[in-house]
Amino acid sequence: MIWADYAILLVVAVSAFISVARGFVRESISLAAWVLAFWIALSFAEPLASWLTAYISLPSARLSVAFLILFITTLILGGLVNNLMGQLVQRTGLTGTDRAVGILFGVGRGVVLAAVLLFLAGLTPLPEDAWWGESLFIDHMEPVLHWMRDWLPPDLADHFRFP
Repeated sequence: MIWADYAILLVVAVSAFISVARGFVRESISLAAWVLAFWIALSFAEPLASWLTAYISLPSARLSVAFLILFITTLILGGLVNNLMGQLVQRTGLTGTDRAVGILFGVGRGVVLAAVLLFLAGLTPLPEDAWWGESLFIDHMEPVLHWMRDWLPPDLADHFRFP
């Protein structure tokens, strides 16, 4: 194992530690809140922006403010739901189970995060370095990186270089 493998292990371990501390319920609701916030902001920013015409004259600023209002409001509401569900888990005595399942969630999230970071590294000359080929974990993740690249349009996929 080389330094890159230890860095990948660190990303996965930190993610797992955070998930153990917070528990599966809080982690899954948090993830759902972020996805929902992005979807709501993307879907409803234009209608809200039209209501802000009297206050903001620049169309791009109006759309940006509408997006941020929807995104932040949804995250706040998601945080409230998250807090209530966390209290419910504590009161039912399922904290141990919640944290045990949370570690699996955290490991999965850490692996996905490491894969995304390695995928983005494909935009740089890093995959051509010797250590890239010497890494145990990168070697196992390369089929996933190629699979991710195959989902991109060809003109965009050409910019990602993997051995």
